[in-house]
Amino acid sequence: MGNGRTAVVTGAGSGLGREISRALLGAGYRVALAGRRADALAETAAGDAKALPVPTDVADPDSVAALFETVRAEWGRLDLLVNNAGVSVGGTVDELSFADWKRTVDTNLTGMFLCAQQAVRLMKAQDPRGGRIVNNGSISAHAPRPASVAYTATKHAVTGLTKSISLDGRAWNVACGQIDIGNAATEMTLKMADGIPQADGGVKAEPTFDARHVADAVLYMAGLPLDANVQFLTVTATAMPYIGRG
Repeated sequence: MGNGRTAVVTGAGSGLGREISRALLGAGYRVALAGRRADALAETAAGDAKALPVPTDVADPDSVAALFETVRAEWGRLDLLVNNAGVSVGGTVDELSFADWKRTVDTNLTGMFLCAQQAVRLMKAQDPRGGRIVNNGSISAHAPRPASVAYTATKHAVTGLTKSISLDGRAWNVACGQIDIGNAATEMTLKMADGIPQADGGVKAEPTFDARHVADAVLYMAGLPLDANVQFLTVTATAMPYIGRG
């Protein structure tokens, strides 16, 4: 599937980013692995010659610019950006600290904007022109969990970012879609087996699903020709308490 195509995956050092990166590498993509920790990126790469670990802070404009300059210098083009990096900090609107709010917004929203900005600039300039961006949203882009004000606000904002990139990118053959995920089994969802707060004030254990299904979905989105696009795709654990919340 990859046919030598190139990709950038942010948050590639763990969780969904690692799963997606390895799936793309397995499909023949050359993948720039972006994340804060060089050791974690090396673990994701697992010695694959098509993997290019690039330690990156997505909230830092200079660090993001350096990431995409590395891709341009190494490969000369970019076919796919998977905007996956994100953090989740719990807290209600009255209790969440400004520092935690800012860290969440800087990573989940500003980081996606900075990466998309650099990706679109590269995609516009390359020949053949164009490429695809897949933004990692969340079911929190549709319905919040209790005490998730920062995370939920950023994921709602990601939906607007996705729509705007889709519209602005049309003239340059840049497609943009969003994948909203509920309860994929990663380090972030381990606590769900012990029970997490529900909207009715109770605590309930929630089911999860194998994260490889998310990677398969990204591969499908990435494998489409640029004249077709999955605008929004939601993948959840079948029995999670999402549909019917409240």
